[in-house]
Amino acid sequence: MVRHDYPATGAWHAGLPSGTRKFLRFPADRPIALDNSKTLQDVTIAYETWGELNAEKSNAILLCHAWTGDSHAAGSAEEGTPTPGWWEGLVGPDCAIDTKKWFVVCTNSLGGCQGSTGPASLHPQDGLRYGSRFPVITVRDMVRAQVRVSDMLGIDAWHSVIGGSMGGMQVLEWAITFPHRVRTVVPIATCFQATAQQIAWGAIGRRAIRLDPKWRGGDYYDAAVGDGPWQGLAIARMIAQVTFRSDNVFTDRFGRELADMDADYNGLGLWDKFEVENYLDHHGDKLIRRFDTNSYLIIGKAMDLHDVARGRGELRNAVSRITAPVLSIGISSDILYPTYQQKQIRDMINEVGGSCEYVEIDSPHGHDAFLINLDQVGKPIAEFLETHKLGERAS
Repeated sequence: MVRHDYPATGAWHAGLPSGTRKFLRFPADRPIALDNSKTLQDVTIAYETWGELNAEKSNAILLCHAWTGDSHAAGSAEEGTPTPGWWEGLVGPDCAIDTKKWFVVCTNSLGGCQGSTGPASLHPQDGLRYGSRFPVITVRDMVRAQVRVSDMLGIDAWHSVIGGSMGGMQVLEWAITFPHRVRTVVPIATCFQATAQQIAWGAIGRRAIRLDPKWRGGDYYDAAVGDGPWQGLAIARMIAQVTFRSDNVFTDRFGRELADMDADYNGLGLWDKFEVENYLDHHGDKLIRRFDTNSYLIIGKAMDLHDVARGRGELRNAVSRITAPVLSIGISSDILYPTYQQKQIRDMINEVGGSCEYVEIDSPHGHDAFLINLDQVGKPIAEFLETHKLGERAS
């Protein structure tokens, strides 16, 4: 019998090295009101910063991470932050987002598992993990938490809010819900509203986790090593990973090669693996060790619920609230968030009297290209920030 050393959760918790994280704890008497009519008390948000805030507090940029990202947008891997920054090489001195000019902040989203309040956090009433008690949240709830962070840092308005995928959803909610607090925004590989197909992919992953008996309805945190819901989370990640890359990349990299090069098709066993299966196993294994299964569910559901028009009538009504200049970036080979969605962002903003330009990344890497092709992502962002460097605050 194969024994696995997977932890019950890959969530960060107090007592572990904090790396370059900082923490803001919201006052206990100021709970966050959620879209589902519930509240969260004693919320903590983990964040990291780069560069220096100027005296006018006008050079601040907020970065918003994707589904399984965290606050570590830039910097090397170290104790407490075991992976390099997800935009390492794009954020830093003399980089596209130049920290000699800009004060850059990245938060771990509400519901996450790398220092911010989420399902793996301790409930303030009994000191036990939230687990199944953690409420469903929305992208708009995540943004409300980021607004609290902005207030506590003394930042009245961000020069820009930038993010891809789920981060791009947050960017759009910032521009629509708090237009007076953003001067420019850059949504990347994202959408105004989750489509049926995007929701379908998420639903399959959630079902894989739900069917894992070791998920235990979300209350698995006291499970022994190897006895947590690692199989369900790994399968969910494998499903998602297929949508993050393009058919061409899979074919060019793996083809039909077998992992066991000595295998003979005439005697091939049912469970002998192709190389692409090993690739998916690898990504499932990596996520198990650094993420929390419940956070994966909570954040994935928030993405499925994403709809900037919710509670605002027609989509055009919501979009008309955007007053900041927008740079919408799409990816030519993205099958998860196809370019028509980013073009819709451009077209609708311009139709209602706003200002939006569109740039398309020409890459075979699919949805993940905004994390891979940093040259193509960085150049238009740098030019956009420079163009609007002296822009007035959105009104």
